[in-house]
Amino acid sequence: MQTLSQQITDKLRGLILHGRFKPGERIEEIPIAISMGVSRTPVRAALATLASEGLIDHLPKRGYLVRVFELDVILAAYEVRAVLEGLGCRNAAQRGLSEAQTQKLLQYLNEGDRILAKGTLLPEDHEPYQQMNVNLHNTLLEASGNPWVGRFVEQANHIPYTSDRIVLWDVSHEVILRSHGDHHRIIEAIIKQDTARAEGLMREHVYYAGVIFKNNFQRLMDARGLAGNE
Repeated sequence: MQTLSQQITDKLRGLILHGRFKPGERIEEIPIAISMGVSRTPVRAALATLASEGLIDHLPKRGYLVRVFELDVILAAYEVRAVLEGLGCRNAAQRGLSEAQTQKLLQYLNEGDRILAKGTLLPEDHEPYQQMNVNLHNTLLEASGNPWVGRFVEQANHIPYTSDRIVLWDVSHEVILRSHGDHHRIIEAIIKQDTARAEGLMREHVYYAGVIFKNNFQRLMDARGLAGNE
Protein backbone atom coordinates (compact mmCIF):
# COMPACT_ATOMS: atom_id res chain seq x y z
CA MET A 1 0.00 0.00 0.00
CA GLN A 2 1.37 3.39 -0.97
CA THR A 3 2.27 5.96 1.63
CA LEU A 4 0.85 9.47 1.42
CA SER A 5 4.24 10.71 0.24
CA GLN A 6 4.27 8.13 -2.59
CA GLN A 7 0.75 9.11 -3.62
CA ILE A 8 1.72 12.78 -3.78
CA THR A 9 4.91 11.91 -5.68
CA ASP A 10 2.91 10.00 -8.30
CA LYS A 11 0.37 12.82 -8.63
CA LEU A 12 3.02 15.53 -9.00
CA ARG A 13 5.02 13.40 -11.45
CA GLY A 14 1.91 12.93 -13.56
CA LEU A 15 1.17 16.66 -13.55
CA ILE A 16 4.71 17.41 -14.71
CA LEU A 17 4.77 14.69 -17.36
CA HIS A 18 1.43 15.90 -18.73
CA GLY A 19 2.63 19.49 -18.90
CA ARG A 20 0.47 20.93 -16.11
CA PHE A 21 3.66 22.55 -14.81
CA LYS A 22 5.69 24.30 -17.49
CA PRO A 23 9.45 23.81 -17.81
CA GLY A 24 11.14 26.44 -15.68
CA GLU A 25 8.02 26.94 -13.53
CA ARG A 26 8.56 27.25 -9.79
CA ILE A 27 7.03 24.64 -7.48
CA GLU A 28 6.68 25.46 -3.79
CA GLU A 29 5.79 23.27 -0.84
CA ILE A 30 3.11 25.42 0.77
CA PRO A 31 0.85 26.00 -2.29
CA ILE A 32 1.10 22.30 -3.21
CA ALA A 33 0.27 21.23 0.35
CA ILE A 34 -2.71 23.57 0.48
CA SER A 35 -4.05 22.49 -2.91
CA MET A 36 -3.77 18.81 -1.95
CA GLY A 37 -5.04 19.28 1.58
CA VAL A 38 -1.99 17.75 3.26
CA SER A 39 0.86 18.88 5.48
CA ARG A 40 4.16 20.08 4.09
CA THR A 41 6.06 16.97 5.25
CA PRO A 42 4.85 14.49 2.57
CA VAL A 43 5.06 17.23 -0.08
CA ARG A 44 8.67 17.94 0.90
CA ALA A 45 9.49 14.21 0.60
CA ALA A 46 7.75 14.00 -2.78
CA LEU A 47 9.65 16.98 -4.17
CA ALA A 48 12.93 15.49 -2.97
CA THR A 49 12.10 12.25 -4.78
CA LEU A 50 11.24 14.07 -8.02
CA ALA A 51 14.49 16.03 -7.74
CA SER A 52 16.44 12.77 -7.39
CA GLU A 53 14.68 11.51 -10.54
CA GLY A 54 15.80 14.62 -12.40
CA LEU A 55 12.33 15.98 -13.13
CA ILE A 56 12.81 19.11 -11.04
CA ASP A 57 15.84 21.08 -9.86
CA HIS A 58 16.31 22.23 -6.29
CA LEU A 59 17.51 25.78 -5.81
CA PRO A 60 18.54 26.74 -2.25
CA LYS A 61 16.09 29.21 -0.71
CA ARG A 62 14.09 29.31 -3.95
CA GLY A 63 12.33 25.98 -3.86
CA TYR A 64 12.13 23.81 -6.96
CA LEU A 65 11.97 24.52 -10.68
CA VAL A 66 10.57 22.15 -13.30
CA ARG A 67 13.54 21.04 -15.32
CA VAL A 68 13.79 22.17 -18.94
CA PHE A 69 14.40 19.26 -21.32
CA GLU A 70 15.68 20.12 -24.78
CA LEU A 71 14.47 18.16 -27.80
CA ASP A 72 17.70 16.20 -28.22
CA VAL A 73 17.54 15.02 -24.60
CA ILE A 74 13.96 13.84 -24.99
CA LEU A 75 14.77 12.01 -28.22
CA ALA A 76 17.77 10.38 -26.54
CA ALA A 77 15.38 8.99 -23.92
CA TYR A 78 13.22 7.54 -26.71
CA GLU A 79 16.35 5.85 -28.05
CA VAL A 80 17.01 4.28 -24.65
CA ARG A 81 13.39 3.15 -24.33
CA ALA A 82 13.50 1.57 -27.79
CA VAL A 83 16.58 -0.51 -26.94
CA LEU A 84 15.37 -1.56 -23.50
CA GLU A 85 11.80 -2.43 -24.48
CA GLY A 86 13.12 -4.22 -27.55
CA LEU A 87 15.33 -6.31 -25.27
CA GLY A 88 12.34 -6.94 -23.02
CA CYS A 89 10.31 -8.29 -25.95
CA ARG A 90 13.21 -10.46 -27.11
CA ASN A 91 13.46 -11.96 -23.62
CA ALA A 92 9.68 -12.44 -23.39
CA ALA A 93 9.65 -14.28 -26.75
CA GLN A 94 12.58 -16.44 -25.72
CA ARG A 95 11.05 -17.34 -22.35
CA GLY A 96 7.54 -17.78 -23.69
CA LEU A 97 4.41 -16.21 -22.25
CA SER A 98 2.37 -17.79 -19.50
CA GLU A 99 -1.28 -18.45 -20.21
CA ALA A 100 -2.24 -15.60 -17.88
CA GLN A 101 0.10 -13.16 -19.65
CA THR A 102 -1.20 -14.19 -23.05
CA GLN A 103 -4.80 -13.68 -22.00
CA LYS A 104 -4.05 -10.27 -20.51
CA LEU A 105 -2.26 -9.10 -23.64
CA LEU A 106 -5.05 -10.30 -25.91
CA GLN A 107 -7.53 -8.51 -23.67
CA TYR A 108 -5.59 -5.25 -24.01
CA LEU A 109 -5.49 -5.64 -27.78
CA ASN A 110 -9.25 -6.11 -27.84
CA GLU A 111 -9.75 -3.03 -25.65
CA GLY A 112 -7.68 -0.91 -28.02
CA ASP A 113 -9.49 -2.33 -31.06
CA ARG A 114 -12.86 -1.49 -29.54
CA ILE A 115 -11.89 2.09 -28.78
CA LEU A 116 -10.28 2.73 -32.18
CA ALA A 117 -13.14 1.09 -34.11
CA LYS A 118 -15.13 4.31 -33.68
CA GLY A 119 -12.91 5.97 -36.29
CA THR A 120 -12.08 8.85 -33.98
CA LEU A 121 -10.84 9.30 -30.44
CA LEU A 122 -13.45 10.91 -28.25
CA PRO A 123 -12.34 12.78 -25.09
CA GLU A 124 -13.86 10.07 -22.90
CA ASP A 125 -11.73 7.48 -24.71
CA HIS A 126 -8.40 9.10 -23.85
CA GLU A 127 -7.99 7.74 -20.35
CA PRO A 128 -9.14 4.16 -21.16
CA TYR A 129 -6.84 3.98 -24.19
CA GLN A 130 -3.92 5.42 -22.25
CA GLN A 131 -4.45 2.92 -19.41
CA MET A 132 -4.64 0.06 -21.92
CA ASN A 133 -1.34 1.22 -23.44
CA VAL A 134 0.36 1.36 -20.04
CA ASN A 135 -0.98 -2.05 -19.01
CA LEU A 136 0.16 -3.63 -22.27
CA HIS A 137 3.71 -2.25 -22.09
CA ASN A 138 4.01 -3.13 -18.38
CA THR A 139 2.86 -6.69 -19.02
CA LEU A 140 5.49 -7.09 -21.74
CA LEU A 141 8.18 -5.75 -19.41
CA GLU A 142 7.12 -8.17 -16.68
CA ALA A 143 7.14 -11.02 -19.21
CA SER A 144 10.78 -10.26 -20.00
CA GLY A 145 11.77 -11.84 -16.69
CA ASN A 146 14.49 -9.20 -16.24
CA PRO A 147 13.60 -6.72 -13.47
CA TRP A 148 16.37 -4.33 -14.56
CA VAL A 149 14.74 -3.78 -17.93
CA GLY A 150 11.55 -2.56 -16.28
CA ARG A 151 13.45 -0.50 -13.76
CA PHE A 152 15.50 1.38 -16.35
CA VAL A 153 12.50 1.85 -18.65
CA GLU A 154 10.71 3.44 -15.70
CA GLN A 155 13.59 5.90 -15.33
CA ALA A 156 13.35 6.78 -19.03
CA ASN A 157 9.61 7.26 -18.59
CA HIS A 158 10.34 10.05 -16.11
CA ILE A 159 11.52 12.26 -18.96
CA PRO A 160 8.59 14.45 -20.11
CA TYR A 161 6.93 13.31 -23.35
CA THR A 162 8.93 10.06 -23.38
CA SER A 163 6.65 7.91 -21.25
CA ASP A 164 4.27 5.32 -22.67
CA ARG A 165 1.79 7.04 -20.38
CA ILE A 166 1.73 10.05 -22.69
CA VAL A 167 -0.30 10.00 -25.90
CA LEU A 168 -0.43 12.96 -28.30
CA TRP A 169 -4.19 12.88 -28.69
CA ASP A 170 -4.43 15.58 -31.35
CA VAL A 171 -2.37 13.67 -33.91
CA SER A 172 -4.42 11.91 -36.58
CA HIS A 173 -6.50 8.84 -35.77
CA GLU A 174 -4.44 6.95 -38.37
CA VAL A 175 -1.25 7.54 -36.37
CA ILE A 176 -2.71 6.02 -33.21
CA LEU A 177 -4.25 3.22 -35.26
CA ARG A 178 -0.82 2.39 -36.67
CA SER A 179 0.66 2.42 -33.18
CA HIS A 180 -1.94 -0.05 -31.95
CA GLY A 181 -1.32 -2.14 -35.03
CA ASP A 182 2.28 -2.37 -33.82
CA HIS A 183 0.95 -3.81 -30.56
CA HIS A 184 -0.77 -6.59 -32.52
CA ARG A 185 2.36 -7.42 -34.50
CA ILE A 186 4.64 -7.34 -31.45
CA ILE A 187 2.45 -9.66 -29.41
CA GLU A 188 1.98 -12.02 -32.34
CA ALA A 189 5.77 -12.28 -32.70
CA ILE A 190 6.21 -12.94 -28.98
CA ILE A 191 3.53 -15.64 -28.95
CA LYS A 192 5.29 -17.29 -31.92
CA GLN A 193 8.57 -16.91 -29.99
CA ASP A 194 10.16 -15.07 -32.90
CA THR A 195 12.79 -13.27 -30.83
CA ALA A 196 14.40 -11.16 -33.54
CA ARG A 197 11.09 -9.96 -34.95
CA ALA A 198 9.67 -9.19 -31.50
CA GLU A 199 12.71 -7.08 -30.61
CA GLY A 200 12.80 -5.28 -33.96
CA LEU A 201 9.09 -4.47 -33.94
CA MET A 202 9.21 -2.99 -30.45
CA ARG A 203 12.27 -0.91 -31.29
CA GLU A 204 10.46 0.44 -34.36
CA HIS A 205 7.31 1.06 -32.30
CA VAL A 206 9.09 3.26 -29.77
CA TYR A 207 11.24 4.89 -32.46
CA TYR A 208 8.11 5.85 -34.41
CA ALA A 209 6.61 7.40 -31.27
CA GLY A 210 9.75 9.53 -31.03
CA VAL A 211 9.38 10.61 -34.66
CA ILE A 212 5.77 11.66 -34.05
CA PHE A 213 6.85 13.64 -31.01
CA LYS A 214 9.68 15.34 -32.91
CA ASN A 215 7.31 16.32 -35.71
CA ASN A 216 4.92 17.88 -33.19
CA PHE A 217 7.52 19.33 -30.81
CA GLN A 218 7.42 22.95 -31.96
CA ARG A 219 3.63 22.99 -32.03
CA LEU A 220 3.51 21.64 -28.48
CA MET A 221 5.98 24.24 -27.27
CA ASP A 222 4.09 27.03 -29.03
CA ALA A 223 0.83 25.86 -27.45
CA ARG A 224 2.47 26.10 -24.03
CA GLY A 225 4.04 29.47 -24.72
CA LEU A 226 7.56 28.05 -24.80
CA ALA A 227 10.40 28.35 -27.28
CA GLY A 228 11.48 25.04 -28.79
CA ASN A 229 14.96 24.16 -29.96
CA GLU A 230 15.62 21.84 -32.87
